[in-house]
Amino acid sequence: LEIILEVRKKTKTLISFGDCAVTANVPAMRNMLGGTKPVLERGYLELADESKQLPNAPGIVPELLDKVRPVHEVVPVDIFMPGCPPSADRIKATLEPLLKGEIPKMAGREMIKFG
Repeated sequence: LEIILEVRKKTKTLISFGDCAVTANVPAMRNMLGGTKPVLERGYLELADESKQLPNAPGIVPELLDKVRPVHEVVPVDIFMPGCPPSADRIKATLEPLLKGEIPKMAGREMIKFG
């Protein structure tokens, strides 16, 4: 959470890049399991084949929030670029105008479709 807050503070134009950032998508499926503890227990204890233990070394698993949220629920976002991942053409069509100081046109099926 601290990273996206810092990025927003230092960024003129923030792009929510990819379906997970735009909608929280697949990572948000863990929200139905409850908070962080049930998610970690399910993944590292209940479903593990070997070495059933919660990671406890610093830096192995970043601290999880209790709820996965899309980026725009945390900080203001200027441009939404869906896709999993966004296609090279979509990335190019978004970045080229920005590099010229223009606003990209995020319209039409190829620029706004998900998946």
